[in-house]
Amino acid sequence: VQLQASGGGLVQAGGSLRLSCAVSGRTFSGYTTGWFRQTPGKEREFVATIFRGTRTYYADSVKGRFTISRDSAKNTLYLQMNSLKSEDTAVYYCAAGRGTILSTTRDVGGYDSWGQGTLVTVSS
Repeated sequence: VQLQASGGGLVQAGGSLRLSCAVSGRTFSGYTTGWFRQTPGKEREFVATIFRGTRTYYADSVKGRFTISRDSAKNTLYLQMNSLKSEDTAVYYCAAGRGTILSTTRDVGGYDSWGQGTLVTVSS
């Protein structure tokens, strides 16, 4: 599958953004699809995921503020981000895994396809 992330931008602290990830190549039914983020000099970190289209999981740092969802008809993954903080500033990547197992949903290695990243900047 191929993934194309979009929706990043500059927003003030406390504001909202919605990221989108268009998936092409095949339907993502049955795939685990998630979002990760990365800042310079740091490893890519888990943000949220939908495990095989059913269960959702979130990093503690975004729980209650971010919501992951997907539209199977549009083959698109979303990340609604509310109450944004300066520490949410990062490049956000969408990812898909065909054979992701539950124990690897929060690991970069649990996914085999990645989007190009979209930059989110939160000003304080």
